[in-house]
Amino acid sequence: MNDFEFRLLNDYQRDFPLCAEPFAEIARRLGASADAVMDAYARLQAGGALSRIGAVFSVNRVGASTLAAMRVPEGRLDEVAERVSSHAEVNHNYEREHEWNLWFVATAPDAGRLAAALEAIGHECGLPVMRLPLEEEFHIDLGFDLRDGWVPARGARPGTAPVRLNEHERALIAALQHGLPIVARPYSEVAARAGVAESEAIAAIGGWLADGVIKRFGVVVRHHELGYGANAMVVWDVPDGEVAHIGRRLAQSEGVTLCYRRPRVPSRWAYNLFCMIHGRDRDAVLRQVEALSKRWAIAGYPHEVLFSRRRFKQRGARYVAETEQL
Repeated sequence: MNDFEFRLLNDYQRDFPLCAEPFAEIARRLGASADAVMDAYARLQAGGALSRIGAVFSVNRVGASTLAAMRVPEGRLDEVAERVSSHAEVNHNYEREHEWNLWFVATAPDAGRLAAALEAIGHECGLPVMRLPLEEEFHIDLGFDLRDGWVPARGARPGTAPVRLNEHERALIAALQHGLPIVARPYSEVAARAGVAESEAIAAIGGWLADGVIKRFGVVVRHHELGYGANAMVVWDVPDGEVAHIGRRLAQSEGVTLCYRRPRVPSRWAYNLFCMIHGRDRDAVLRQVEALSKRWAIAGYPHEVLFSRRRFKQRGARYVAETEQL
């Protein structure tokens, strides 16, 4: 990756220009042509380093989502993973080193359809699905500074309640959830799909950002393709009264890319504090876990490090079902 491509990926993960010709605006800032910017983004997307350019919505402000896991016999893992990934509601699906070896994120337009999707997955696979919905967020951003490998947690944004969407807003989210097209006037194309004016689309995105419905708007990268080959979900069993205090500290720690509280599941899952760490290699991640445990005096609490083995699916969440798109 040359310096120009690096800046396109790193500097525009948030605060992507909200104007009629955003690629031309980026080109102006970088002293390049709009065609050079679009060509580079298209090349990076084709190569896998760029997942999409668009919105990262706040968890459960739009639609409903959950982390889920399955305990899959080794001989069935490929088959079950394929069945799980085939569901439109599933946006991330990974094999991890653990007895619970298949972990996925499912998102749907509402809680009822999310529950139905999980029931269908369990029925098709003939295996129980452990559901671990978000209980408290400490840091969920999906930004990733390519120099340091993490983005510090920011203060909470206004608004926490689910938003009520009108018909045009739902159509706009449907058009946005696949990412911006890499064309000269991407918001015009998105707006046309939603049946609204370009200016309305830009204003709606800006409003959702201001209210925290959209957590950030910009480039979404793929860590593995950029050299961060070790991905670990670290989980702790922390006394309930201490989770928020420790979680907020972990969220501000170098190397932690996600941090949140999820429920324990009696007889199945003992852990309530989760964080994600990405590193260049396995040893780097383990050193980071050890440093965090010592720094925040949590080494004495039971914990596990679940490294990712295989990525079966990774894409943006779908908040509006395909059949609802206008």
